[in-house]
Amino acid sequence: MPNILFQNAIHQVPQEIPPIWMMRQAGRYHKHYQALREKYSFWELCTNPELAAEVAFGPIQDFDFDVAILFSDILFPLDALGMGLSYTDLGPLLSWHLCLENITKLKSIEEAIPNLEFQKKAIQHTIEKIPKHKSVIGFIGGVWTLYAYAVQGRHDGSLIEAKKNKLLQSKFYEIIIPLLKENICLQLEGGAEIVMIFDTAAGEIPFQDFDSLIVKPLQILSEFFPKKLIYYAKGISELAIQKVLELKNLAGIGVDHRIFLPSILKKNNIGITQGNFDQALLFQEREDFKITLREYLKLFRELSLEERKGWVCGLGHGVLPKTPEENVKAFVDIVRSSL
Repeated sequence: MPNILFQNAIHQVPQEIPPIWMMRQAGRYHKHYQALREKYSFWELCTNPELAAEVAFGPIQDFDFDVAILFSDILFPLDALGMGLSYTDLGPLLSWHLCLENITKLKSIEEAIPNLEFQKKAIQHTIEKIPKHKSVIGFIGGVWTLYAYAVQGRHDGSLIEAKKNKLLQSKFYEIIIPLLKENICLQLEGGAEIVMIFDTAAGEIPFQDFDSLIVKPLQILSEFFPKKLIYYAKGISELAIQKVLELKNLAGIGVDHRIFLPSILKKNNIGITQGNFDQALLFQEREDFKITLREYLKLFRELSLEERKGWVCGLGHGVLPKTPEENVKAFVDIVRSSL
């Protein structure tokens, strides 16, 4: 059966100990992952379902997280549309960037979706590999983040090219939203309990455009998949978060370390509130780290179980490369023993 702590969080059942998982918990900091990368490329680890399951299994085995997440990348829908994704020493690279003149080069949904079938199979293999009392979730990239990457190739602060052409935004949204619907379907059919939407570039959007570029597509997707989607955005304001929390069909929200999480917990009546320990603090010396984490957890001990219902404990963003593994393990142990 799925992880009971995680299911309680989804349904806002008050509980003393929150479920724990971290973004990028299967990644470059982890010896398990590093050993696999010596044998296989990143592309192979993502697109070979058995290898993707092995990567996802590693942190469950070594750190006892409550949740495993599909090992993949948010940019695969762009590759499925024919944008030629590859991975280099400098990071992901598209063979061409989107503009009005070349948007007709994008493949149709019918042509694109078979190129994402590997994610469904990876989730199925992950479920088979991990203990039965652990949960498995999927993820996709946010509509705006995928658009920004398709146009710019990277998230470089101002995102001038992505912001300046409203017609291109509209045309791309008409293509990517239906594709993401199909992508989510594949992951749910594979057995994912929920699907996270990672919108890492959303913090660069001016507030007056937040409704049209973020809330509207979120509303479309969440109405199509009620209580199956959780939204995470880096660097958005509490006012923007409040707009997201008005979408009653969402299953929850994740917030980064800039946000005072107890405040969001009290306002969230829709499901999960995920976050938000500062990932950089995992680099502290072991004893300093333990003190820092316990100070952070005091914020939550001061809340009643009712006030902190829905909390999923994790980081403000992903585990960083070279993060000490012993601090990741200590994080899990201290959270479970200190609340």
